[in-house]
Amino acid sequence: LATQVMSRLRRTFGVEMPLRDLFETPALADFAARIETALRAGTGSTAPPLVPVPREGPLPLSFAQQRLWFLYRLEPESSAFHLGRAVRLTGALLPGALAAGLGEIVRRHEVLRTRYRESADGPVQIVDPAAPFPLPVIDLGGLPECVRERELHRLADREEARPFDLTRSWPLRARLVRLAWDEHAILFTLHHIAGDGWSMGLLTREVGVLYARSAGEAAGSAPALPEPPVQYGDYAVWQRGWLSGERLATQLDWWRE
Repeated sequence: LATQVMSRLRRTFGVEMPLRDLFETPALADFAARIETALRAGTGSTAPPLVPVPREGPLPLSFAQQRLWFLYRLEPESSAFHLGRAVRLTGALLPGALAAGLGEIVRRHEVLRTRYRESADGPVQIVDPAAPFPLPVIDLGGLPECVRERELHRLADREEARPFDLTRSWPLRARLVRLAWDEHAILFTLHHIAGDGWSMGLLTREVGVLYARSAGEAAGSAPALPEPPVQYGDYAVWQRGWLSGERLATQLDWWRE
């Protein structure tokens, strides 16, 4: 939440402030005074605008991705950076519409269809063309209810622990579990190199909107979702260009000290 506050502060006032300012000034008036001081001192953000970049070849990794790539290469079988979420679905379900909605999400967000590899210039990300998203179905409807729940938890744990091959496959996978004709669960697993807990909330909300449209429930309504103005690869290029030179040296010196 604090990160979201500072992000909105940067966007609204064009001022770059350390995160600790928010915690050191819990009273809103005191925090506002720090913002005023930063504005008068001219310590506003001098970052260039974040804009789409041409897709003429592999893109660099952001610094956060590079850290996670290093840890993945160190322990490729580890599930320490897997984010799992099980979403209950109640009522009649059209699996084909759900798969179509997931395919649209992956089309919208390049980072969900990105693979990673080493190059002479360091690790790079390879964005694959949009394609249908696989949604395997596991049917537990024939089991007693108490056994179904236990098996569902076992499947969720197994899915979250299953390794990703980030060089060959996408960093998101899903399985649909049928518990009864009108009850399902969808098991998502996302590698942290492609998102975080905030991302998982966005993912599940978009699933709801896009499934409804795919199933025909929102026909004739307003456009489903606006296209993202930039992709994560654009951010990685922006971050590499901005956090360099003296600005990067200042950050590194702080950690060395």
